Amino acid sequence: MSIDATTQLVTLLGHPVEHSFSPRLHNAAFRAQGVNAAYVATPVRPAALDAAVAGLRALQFLGANVTTPHKEAVLPLLDAVTDRARAVGAVNTIVRDEDTDRLRGDNTDIEGFLQPLDEAAGGALNGASMLVFGAGGAARAVVYGLLTHYDPDRLTIVARRPEQAEGLAADLAEHAPSDALRVSSFEEATLSVRTSRLIVNATPLGMAPDRRGQTPWPNPVDFSADHVVYDLVYTPEETRLLRDAAAEGATPIGGLDMLVEQAAAAYRQWTDRDMPRDAVYEALRSGKQ
Repeated sequence: MSIDATTQLVTLLGHPVEHSFSPRLHNAAFRAQGVNAAYVATPVRPAALDAAVAGLRALQFLGANVTTPHKEAVLPLLDAVTDRARAVGAVNTIVRDEDTDRLRGDNTDIEGFLQPLDEAAGGALNGASMLVFGAGGAARAVVYGLLTHYDPDRLTIVARRPEQAEGLAADLAEHAPSDALRVSSFEEATLSVRTSRLIVNATPLGMAPDRRGQTPWPNPVDFSADHVVYDLVYTPEETRLLRDAAAEGATPIGGLDMLVEQAAAAYRQWTDRDMPRDAVYEALRSGKQ
């Protein structure tokens, strides 16, 4: 990659950011298409978020991604926010208007989550029963996407902290069919797991290195060929949850595809180009920066 006086910059705002794959995948895409841009990850402590967002304007960045812990806190610092980001209450992508320097926030996690699911299951999930493990930021995007895209007859949110799940359900109730949203503890979720067509892991359980080998549901006998099991964890590509589900005949979907698709949606907004996915997957799997 050649850096010169016309190179435009994109950054990741978060804390910490050292683990992020975003520089690897976006720089691979820029390189493959000859886009004169570079992507860097910048650790930003919460107290410095205002200054960091102002810096995007001042330094005329193409835009930015936003990750933990800033996805919610960044909303009031932007000039405009898309309807889907407002509904979820979180922004993961910022785009700077080159004429006005106005900053617009979006949430491409929703699009990134739905794309692989549509390809794997398509219309078979319309009106189906669904279950989501987790009630954090990732789960918010997942639940909103499922409610607005598939109109499920039942969507159960399973969380270790019931108050967090209740809050998520209350926040998104206006997007749900009548009585579709339910809340459950892990201890009481067995029947919901068995009777849900789609199971989504939106927790970090299974993520390498610290949680590798862990799973949100250690009872694989509750899975069957009727299940689609989607794990948002992307490293390793095949988690224990996905191995267990596939062994019972379920359709597994890994988190690497969501990672790439949410990035592709942001890349399109920054460059007006479709991301070269083959080059991105090659870079991710080879470890090439």
